[in-house]
Amino acid sequence: MKRRQFLKKAGVGLAAGAAASVVGAPAVHAQKTYRWKMVTTWPPGMPILQTGAERFAKLVSELSDGQLQIQVFAGGELVPPMNAFDAVAQGMVQCYHGASYYWAGKHPGTQWFTSVPFGMDSGGYNAWFHTGDGLKLYEELYANFNLVPRPLGATSAQLGGWFNKRIDKVEDLKGLKLRFAGLSAKVYAKLGASVVLLPGSEIYTSIERGVIDAADWVGPFLDLRMGLHKVAKFYYYPGWQEPTGYTEAVFNKKAYEGLPKGLQRVLDAAAAHMTEVMLAEFDQENAKALVELRQVKTLQILPFPDQVLATFKKVSAEVMEEEASKDPMSRKIHDNYMKFMAGWKDWTAVTMKPYLNALL
Repeated sequence: MKRRQFLKKAGVGLAAGAAASVVGAPAVHAQKTYRWKMVTTWPPGMPILQTGAERFAKLVSELSDGQLQIQVFAGGELVPPMNAFDAVAQGMVQCYHGASYYWAGKHPGTQWFTSVPFGMDSGGYNAWFHTGDGLKLYEELYANFNLVPRPLGATSAQLGGWFNKRIDKVEDLKGLKLRFAGLSAKVYAKLGASVVLLPGSEIYTSIERGVIDAADWVGPFLDLRMGLHKVAKFYYYPGWQEPTGYTEAVFNKKAYEGLPKGLQRVLDAAAAHMTEVMLAEFDQENAKALVELRQVKTLQILPFPDQVLATFKKVSAEVMEEEASKDPMSRKIHDNYMKFMAGWKDWTAVTMKPYLNALL
């Protein structure tokens, strides 16, 4: 009887303990799902740029097990391409993919985060963002607009642009109507050209109809797909105006900070990964496209004359100094960039420059 009483009491105790453990356990709730919209500045279906934004969204969904889902809209599908910045700053949508130098009208300091004439290449920019103060300054500037920026994509080296007039001397630029972006647009303006900023979707028809005489877009791969070789006679190099072209994913600050920390890191990691992928794709596809463009009999691929290139370099330095002098934040970004680039140039001078001279 004593044994039966012990087992009975023990059973009651175990049941009570199990019940207590269940009651004391934290409640398990289904994870909240976040549904975002991303607008871009790119035409629908544009390889690497628009498709890169779409793959970024897919990767975010996969890394978050579907907890963060981003629907991507090409330029013009939800908002006009050049309205992406305002749409995100005002909270109409949660994020965009574009290029920072499109927003020079918002603040001149934005121009340094895409590319600088005669500036660093993709590797130099990557180092400035992640081991220098580049990303910190990027965030500091964009915080004034309720935005959080992240590098997302890089074009690698670009070429110098498409022209329907041969450029043999600086004076040949006077009176031309050009489509260029960022600091290089101001260089051309100082040399007597008329410069407009057009979204990519309007470049081909603008050259075809004679609205503009020249333009740059990205590089051989996307330029070929756009058909610029059909409407322009001369393709110039090097791409002094954009030794690389970093693109950006930019998030509404309230939306970004409203995410759990883990999802914020998912966005950061996905952006970093897609930057590597997109850069690799541009390097591969540009090399292949250049071979194809060399077969176009109506196209001449030419270097800028040395005297013209030297003038571009001189005027670029003047333009950058003028832009940096417009406000304290632009000055801060410019000076930091130039200081970092000085070390990068010194290193490059004893590594890549002599190597490429020997290789080529």
